[in-house]
Amino acid sequence: MNLFVANISRTVTENALKALFSEFGKITSVKIVTDKYTGESKGFGFVDMQDDREAIEAIKRLSQVSFFGTKLLVSKARPKMN
Repeated sequence: MNLFVANISRTVTENALKALFSEFGKITSVKIVTDKYTGESKGFGFVDMQDDREAIEAIKRLSQVSFFGTKLLVSKARPKMN
């Protein structure tokens, strides 16, 4: 299941986000969205988890959790619009 993670601190790395979510199960991929000109984090990203039940547990347990000084918002990602 692909998860949308919002309100990520600008100092968080993809490895740190992966470590946080891996407490709940196997991570397939992690991507923090960055500005294409500055390379700075836009404050949101995506975590893809292999097992849907583990992903649902991560949503429940990590939403509103303080991580690097900001409260994360975690939800199921919506399909990409073309």
